[in-house]
Amino acid sequence: MSAPTTHRLEIPGEVVTTATTRLFTVPGIDGQVALITLDNGKDHTRPTTFGPAGLYNLDAALDEAFAAEPAAIAVTGKPFVFLAGADLSGIGAIASRDDAKAIGQLGHRVYKRLHDSQIPTFAFVNGAALGGGVELALSCHYRTLASNAAMMALPECFLGILPGWGGTQLLPKLVGPENAVTIIIENALNQNRMLKPKDAASLGVVDVVLNAADYLEQSLAWMAGVLDGSISVQRNEYGESDYTDAVARGRQIADLRTKGATTAPYRALDLIELSRTADLAQGFAAEDDALADLITSQQFRAGLYSFNLNQKRARKPVGAPDPALAGKIGKIGIVGAGLMAGQLALLFARQLKVPVALTEIDAERLEKGVAAVHGEIAKLADKGRIPPDEANRLTALVTGSLDYSIFANADFVIEAVFEELDVKKKVFAELEQHVSPECVIATNTSSLSVSAMAAELQHPERVLGFHFFNPVAVMPLLEIVKADHTDDRTLATAFGLAKKLKKGPILTSDATGFVVNRLLLRFMGEILAAIDEGTPPEIADKALDPLGLPMTPIVLLQLVGPAVALHVQETLNGSWPDRFPVSENLRRTVQHQVRALVAWNADGSQSLDPEVAKLWTMGDNPSTLEQVRERALAALATEARLMLDEGVVADAADIDLAMLTGAGWPFWLGGITPYLDREGISERVTGKRFQPAGVSTLPS
Repeated sequence: MSAPTTHRLEIPGEVVTTATTRLFTVPGIDGQVALITLDNGKDHTRPTTFGPAGLYNLDAALDEAFAAEPAAIAVTGKPFVFLAGADLSGIGAIASRDDAKAIGQLGHRVYKRLHDSQIPTFAFVNGAALGGGVELALSCHYRTLASNAAMMALPECFLGILPGWGGTQLLPKLVGPENAVTIIIENALNQNRMLKPKDAASLGVVDVVLNAADYLEQSLAWMAGVLDGSISVQRNEYGESDYTDAVARGRQIADLRTKGATTAPYRALDLIELSRTADLAQGFAAEDDALADLITSQQFRAGLYSFNLNQKRARKPVGAPDPALAGKIGKIGIVGAGLMAGQLALLFARQLKVPVALTEIDAERLEKGVAAVHGEIAKLADKGRIPPDEANRLTALVTGSLDYSIFANADFVIEAVFEELDVKKKVFAELEQHVSPECVIATNTSSLSVSAMAAELQHPERVLGFHFFNPVAVMPLLEIVKADHTDDRTLATAFGLAKKLKKGPILTSDATGFVVNRLLLRFMGEILAAIDEGTPPEIADKALDPLGLPMTPIVLLQLVGPAVALHVQETLNGSWPDRFPVSENLRRTVQHQVRALVAWNADGSQSLDPEVAKLWTMGDNPSTLEQVRERALAALATEARLMLDEGVVADAADIDLAMLTGAGWPFWLGGITPYLDREGISERVTGKRFQPAGVSTLPS
C-alpha cells in the first residue's frame, strides 16, 4: 500500500462542509454520546458534499469525539440530507493522477477511523445519502435510516467512476456480494436507480428504518438498545460461491448495459471480487488506484459534463424568457384520449393538482380513455404510491367531454391526436373558437412544423410545441418548440409549466424533428440504408456497440414502432431528402404490419426475427462493421453541426442534454458531442470540435 499524501489537499471554490461535535447524555446509556453533525450552511437544495476541507473537518471532529471517550459516536446530517458524497465539481478539477489518488487516500484514512474505532460508531442517516455519504454510513458499525429519506445510492459507475471511499470493500461484506452488485452495478447502470428506505433495509444497507417525525430520538433509543444488548444486530458471512455467482451476474449486466464501452463497472466488479480475500488495507489501496485511473479518464470527464448539464442547464434552460411573464395554470385541456393523451393527463393531474379535461371524437373512445387514466390512478393507490384520499381527488380532477367548450376556462390546451398536419390544423382552428384569448395552445408533435399548424390562426403567437418523450412519467426531457410567431408570454408559461411538471426543458426552433428525433432517425437511417445495401442486419445492428447505447438501432426501432419511425422518417425526408432517405425495408415492414423485429435466442442474444428476415431484401454491396460505424457517426456529426448552424438550439450542450434525458444515452458518454470530439470525428467530418478541449474531455 502506498503511503498517504503528506501535504494538505485543497480544491479552490469548495463549498466546505463543517463537522460539529456535541456531547450529551441519553437515557439508558452509561456515559455521554458524541454526535457529529455535517452541514454546509445551505438549505436542502444544496446537499452537503465532501472535498478535502470537509474531510479534514470530519477528521478534526473525530479527534474531539474520541478525546471525550464517549460511550458511542454517531454521525448525522443537516435537515433532509445526510451526505451527498464527494464534491464532484472539485474532483472534476483534479488534473493529476497523484492528486486523484490522494483524495481517495484521504477519504479512506478519515472514514476508517469510524470503522476501526473501539468505541461503537453509528450513522444516523437522516436524509439523502449518495456515494461517499453511503460509504460514510458503511464505515460505521451500525446504521439507522429515516423513513422519509429521499434517496440512497452508490451512483458512481453511472458517472464513469466507482465507489472509492470503501464502498466496494465494505458493502459486499455487509450485505453480501449479490446485493452489492445490485447496488453498485445494476442500479447505477439502470439510469441511476435510487433506493427508497424500505429497499435499503431489505438489502441490508441499513439496520433499521425509523419514523421521520422523531427520528433522532428513536435513533438514540435504538442505540441504547444496541449498547445494553437488548437489541441484537445480525451479520452474515458469505463464501466463495456467493462471490463467484454475483460477480458473474454483474459482468452480464455490465455487458448488456454498456457493451464494454465504459471501464468503471468492470473495475468495480474486480474490486468486489477482491473484497472476499483482501484485508481492508489491501482493498482500500486497490480502490485508490482504480479511482485515480478513472478520475483522470475521458469517460469521467464526459460523465461529469453530463451531471452538470442535468443539474444546472436542465434547471436553468437557455433561452427561457423572464418567468414573471408566465400566465397562471388553473386548468389543463387535452385534445385526444388515447395512450399518449392518457399519460399526459395523469402527469398533469399528479404534478399540478388542477382539473384536466380530455376530449375525443366519439363517446366510446372518450369513455375508454378517461377510464384508463382513472385505472392508472387506482393502480398507484393499490401499490401504496399515493394515499386513497389523493387517489379520489386525482380521479375527480380528470374528466372528459365531446365538446371543445369544456376548454373555455382552460389556461393550457395540448393536442395529442393523429400525427397528420391537416388533422392538427383542423384541431387548432376549432380550438381557437372555444378557448380564452390568454390560453396557450400546444402540440405534442414529434416532427411536424408547429408554424404550419398555427399559420391560419388568428393568434399564432400563443402556439408552441410541447414535445414529451415516452414513457411520459419517466423521461425527463421536454422539447419546447418556438414557432415563427410564438411570443415570450407563451414561452414563459410553457417553461414555468415544465418546471412544475419536474421536467428538464430545452428550447428549440421549429425545424423538422427538432433535436432527438432528428438525430435518432439520422443514425438509424444510416443503419437501415446499410442493411438495404446488403450489410447483414446482425453486423449493422452492432455497429454502434462501442458507444454503449441503451439499445441497438433495431431494438430501438421496435420500441418506437415501425409505423411511427416510418412516419417520422418520411417527414424528415420531406425536408432533407438527401440526408434522410426512406428505407424500403422499413416501408415493407409497415405494409405487412410487422411489430416484432427482434427474436431472442436461447443463449440470451438477439437477432432479427425470422419472419422479418424473410421480408427484408438486401442488395449486393455490404459494408463492414467498422464502415457502418464510421458512416453512422459521420452522419451524427454532420447533423449536429447543421443543427447548430441553423440555430435549432443555442449550443452543443443542448444537443447533449436532449440525448441524455430524451433518448436515455449514458452519462459517461456525455450525450454525443463529447464522444465525437474524443474520437476525432467532429474535426474530420465538420472541420472543428463541438466543445473546447477540457470542457467535456481531458485537456489535449
